[in-house]
Amino acid sequence: MDPLTLGAVVGITTIIILFSGVSVAIGLFLVSALFLLIFDGAGSLELLPELLFGKLDNFALLSIPMFIIMGSAISSTRAGADLYEALERWMTRVPGGLVVSNLGACALFSAMSGSSPATCAAIGKMGIPEMRKRGYPDTIAAGSIAAGGTLGILIPPSVTMIIYGISTETSIGRLFLAGVMPGLLLVSLFMIWTIYSASRQVDGGLTSLKTSYSWSEKFEVLPRVIPFILVILGVLYALYGGVATPSETAAVGALLTIILAIVVYRLFSLKSLWMILRDSTKESVMILFIIGAAGVFSYMLSSLFITQSIAEWIGTLEVNRWVLIFVVNIFLLIAGFFLPPVAVILMAAPILLPIITTAGFDPYWFAVVLTINMEIGLISPPVGLNLYVINGIAPDIPLKTILVGSLPFVFCMILAIVILSIFPSIATWLPDILMGPAR
Repeated sequence: MDPLTLGAVVGITTIIILFSGVSVAIGLFLVSALFLLIFDGAGSLELLPELLFGKLDNFALLSIPMFIIMGSAISSTRAGADLYEALERWMTRVPGGLVVSNLGACALFSAMSGSSPATCAAIGKMGIPEMRKRGYPDTIAAGSIAAGGTLGILIPPSVTMIIYGISTETSIGRLFLAGVMPGLLLVSLFMIWTIYSASRQVDGGLTSLKTSYSWSEKFEVLPRVIPFILVILGVLYALYGGVATPSETAAVGALLTIILAIVVYRLFSLKSLWMILRDSTKESVMILFIIGAAGVFSYMLSSLFITQSIAEWIGTLEVNRWVLIFVVNIFLLIAGFFLPPVAVILMAAPILLPIITTAGFDPYWFAVVLTINMEIGLISPPVGLNLYVINGIAPDIPLKTILVGSLPFVFCMILAIVILSIFPSIATWLPDILMGPAR
């Protein structure tokens, strides 16, 4: 069978199996074993255990469970609520300050937890009821939190960026830096839209929603928030300053975060600490299992010459490189609608990266564009994980309303991709300044 035709059959089979309800990791492993058995014989199956565990034999992978522990420790406390309250008190005089506070809290909590669902849950539990109480429409209240939560996979430290770096053998530190400015760009676009939208929809404008806080009220919440922010800044400094490797930095950050959770929020209960480690272990094992299965899947594609044939076919297409990146974005967008970011990155990035770099695009710029596409998937049906998280914490808001509220933010993300395409230095400038030009 022609490799391109075989590739189409593999793709269709993979989609069918994943939609059957099988977990992503098991689905990828089954598809790989099936096609290797059919086209390479039973002998090829002997390699599968070695391939699975060989993909996990990477010291950099230790950073994934460590960063997940950081996020789990922060999510188990009132850090999200305190962060929201601090920003709300300090920005109450800013036009649309409540919306800005929610989005700012989402951005900061994303940096602390690295998890989109955790950000939605932590900030949404406080932010959505407060916005609704002060007259904001449900679309703005729910949509802003759903979109703000997506920042967790872009703003460093990001588990998604770590997985991209491992799967494409690119620098994780440079990837983290590449996500900083685009993350701020997205936050700015989100804030501009929500302020504009709220000012048009709220009766009497935003001035009727202001609440005054005394200076003592503004300062009283800061001691509970600043230590966690300092830990994140310390982690980033250690990582970018060459003090430690990503894995070492993540381990120290996880330990300090747990200590702060115990000291600041009196998290002395062994049951609470056990739940942090239990939940972190479950999520880490799930991600690592997907990574191992994706390694087997990639081997299958390469062994059957599917990857090489697709790359060669695309290379022979006489199209403008911007047409090529447009097609790639459409593919990523559709994939993100149905699959979690981790699965899309592990399956697609190793195939797409040689094509992208051959067309003259920067691999770190592409990582940011890919991640924003995955963010769109988090607030778009049918998967749209963040939509269901918001519906879970505010069940009286219909899923349709949450979706309508999130759609403008999808357009903000598409606009961000366009801006990054016109000005790619937004993603590459900071890594080049701090780490030198990429080789």
